[in-house]
Amino acid sequence: MKEKVEKALGKIRPALQADGGDIALVGVDEEKGIVQVRLQGACSGCPSAQLTLQMGVERAIMEEIPEVKQVVAVP
Repeated sequence: MKEKVEKALGKIRPALQADGGDIALVGVDEEKGIVQVRLQGACSGCPSAQLTLQMGVERAIMEEIPEVKQVVAVP
């Protein structure tokens, strides 16, 4: 599942990088369906980071990988 998540992140990464940020995959709990990511660059301190995470990143990953139930940001 980790490879699928990396592929999905690769599709949304250019949009984040265009705004001066990025995203890194920290881990995948396949049993619980939880993906852990770390927002980087401008995204790490952005006031809209939580919205971007849920409406952009989480939605995009869950559309491609139905087994994913949640995407969480870790420091």
